[in-house]
Amino acid sequence: MRPRLVVTTAPDTVTPTEAAVVHGWGTRVTGDEFNYTGAPDATKWIVYNSAGHAGNGVRSPEQVTVDGSKMVMTGTPDGTTAGMGAKFANQKYGRWEVRAAGSGDNEYHMVSIMWPDSENWPCDGEVDYAETTGDWNLITFFHHYGCSNSQTSASRALDVTQFHNYAVDWSPNGIVGYVDGVKWFEDNNSAHQPPGSMHQTLQLDWFPDSTANGAGEMRVDWVRVYAAAGTA
Repeated sequence: MRPRLVVTTAPDTVTPTEAAVVHGWGTRVTGDEFNYTGAPDATKWIVYNSAGHAGNGVRSPEQVTVDGSKMVMTGTPDGTTAGMGAKFANQKYGRWEVRAAGSGDNEYHMVSIMWPDSENWPCDGEVDYAETTGDWNLITFFHHYGCSNSQTSASRALDVTQFHNYAVDWSPNGIVGYVDGVKWFEDNNSAHQPPGSMHQTLQLDWFPDSTANGAGEMRVDWVRVYAAAGTA
């Protein structure tokens, strides 16, 4: 049996390197501070119970919990891991920011994603605005677009085992990514725009290789959503 949700009253944390602070995004409109214990809030999240990414391993609700200050996903050496999608801010355009860290076996990739509400992938796009790809000292932004699953991307060296703030600003002008308030990705090609509304997902995906398998972990302090530029 999953533990019941218990809400605490700890104050929300604010760091000066948030894109929302640096760029003055205003008051957040929704999100999850993970200031409770137990399973992820069922009014805010759909926790996956399915095959893993590309059929590798499985996603189990038992592998994700909230400890009173953060959400923790754990992946086992056999590929039993977790993922979940937000029920909030299913919309076209807006600003999303997460504070996250990860660690463990390089076969585990932590990913913060904007996923199409239509589930029509790849045609309706995918915005992976913080993804590890087998190296916990490198972070990558992947913007997938079109039915051919074309991509634009950017990577930078970063100690992902430490908490950092990852953000995406999606507007009619394009898609901009930030790490700790600093812009590091931009795609303003109108032909690359996602055609419809999207929502936040958090995933610890398993990419088995020829090396020995190990455990992995993804930790998320909070998820925050802000109004799109010009609409606040």
